[in-house]
Amino acid sequence: GVWRQTRALLFKNCLIKCRTKKSSVQEVLFPLFFLFWLILMSMMHPHRKFDEVANTDLGPLDTSVLVNFVIGYTPPTALAREIMKKVAFDNFEDGLITEEYLSEEELEEASFLKPSNFVGVVFKDSMSYQLRFHDSIAMSSIYTESR
Repeated sequence: GVWRQTRALLFKNCLIKCRTKKSSVQEVLFPLFFLFWLILMSMMHPHRKFDEVANTDLGPLDTSVLVNFVIGYTPPTALAREIMKKVAFDNFEDGLITEEYLSEEELEEASFLKPSNFVGVVFKDSMSYQLRFHDSIAMSSIYTESR
């Protein structure tokens, strides 16, 4: 029955492994070599541990830097409008200039036209976004590990 077939298959596999010693040794040594290589690489580039920063009062926000500052966002959904309204008017007395764009392409074109005072916000879903500056993209993240 089943026991005889299992025993015959095990015996066949043992014969194959004994006859092909080179490939059998390679099957064992290659994973060990790669494991050693990974351990060596992780030891060469350890994770950085940063100390906690004590809570300090940063003082009032200097809004003179944000004069004529434009924040563009896309897509123009109700949630995005609500978030940008809150950013513009709840935190600043005069309010920031916010502009909505229908697509990311329009947002990129606007960033090329006014690169010094423009920041783009692309809402991916209700919980994530990307900040787009003239020459780079900043991902929203709470914690970033080392490579």
